[in-house]
Amino acid sequence: MTTQHLRNFSPGAEPRTPRPLLRPPAEVDRPGRVPVDHADSRRSRELRAEITGWTSYDPRLAADVLSGLSQPRKSIPSTWLYDQRGSQLFEAITELPEYYATRSEIALLRNCAAEIAEEIGPDATMIEIGSGSSRKTPLLLGAMQRPYAYVPVDISGAFLMHSAALLRGRFPDVRIMPVVGDFKRPVQLPHALRFAPARGRRIVFFPGSTIGNLTPEEAVQCLERLGDLCGPNGLIVLGVDQNHNEETLLPAYNDAAGVTAAFNLNLLERINRELGGSFDVGAFRHEARYDSDKRRIEMHLVSVREQTAEVLRRPFAFAQGETIHTENSYKYDREAIESMAARAKMRRLAGWVEERGRFAVHLLEPHT
Repeated sequence: MTTQHLRNFSPGAEPRTPRPLLRPPAEVDRPGRVPVDHADSRRSRELRAEITGWTSYDPRLAADVLSGLSQPRKSIPSTWLYDQRGSQLFEAITELPEYYATRSEIALLRNCAAEIAEEIGPDATMIEIGSGSSRKTPLLLGAMQRPYAYVPVDISGAFLMHSAALLRGRFPDVRIMPVVGDFKRPVQLPHALRFAPARGRRIVFFPGSTIGNLTPEEAVQCLERLGDLCGPNGLIVLGVDQNHNEETLLPAYNDAAGVTAAFNLNLLERINRELGGSFDVGAFRHEARYDSDKRRIEMHLVSVREQTAEVLRRPFAFAQGETIHTENSYKYDREAIESMAARAKMRRLAGWVEERGRFAVHLLEPHT
């Protein structure tokens, strides 16, 4: 971990970015500006301006935040933790001594990449979901025989483009085609993939136990979408944290250096920046919990006092001790993966488990 990831964060401090940093409606439609959402009609923008005075925000973020904070048990989807700052903080988390998952998966991939590549065959296209820094990508891509293309998919556009540029230098013969997208929604692949060799398979690489952020039902739906991406002849390489030991799980999500706390609290700073929020970030604290019945870690932001915060001019009241549920991380074992895969019309072709049994890599293939 480097200190640069923490230099702007101190627990209890006000966010340093002044707010709001939203552009007035007059700037939104000036020539050359790309609309935030092509599906968003002019009438919708006018209505937002009438209600809030601002138009230049992501309507999906606004909808999820406003809806989530309006529920009896407040929650915001974990997708929105990953702006550029959040992505940087998460990369710092993966380097922490408490966070075993990344080290375990990298060690496991070093041991099994050659076997996976042999199953994949030549001229394949690899699609990586939630690619982040693409740190694990070279382990698999480098083992593959004449890979045709690499398509990293991530919601953080700036972070994605930086990672793609670094990989182009390392793999000059591979067509690298980054796609900004949310894996919880259908992903639009580049049209250039139509020219890929017919015999080359499509491989979906889904590492990092990101599938654990989904409920079992959502995970099945996600696997169905990934099956559509790779096609009937494709494969899915799935990394899964299957640790159920609370003594090692809780420190992994509540590290001593406070990086995970900064990552979680950054969500409030993002809302302040992008949605004109008025959250006093210092009046919330990070909390990680383990639900042994559901076999999942939960991350929450806990209000340390009674308070009110506004988002797009809508007030939301918080009692002391009330939380915003920001993330789940389910710990799916082999039985759970096989069950969900079967429901998604897939089967487990092979698998590898690290020596402590905490992390697994599964190879799935579609079946009819």
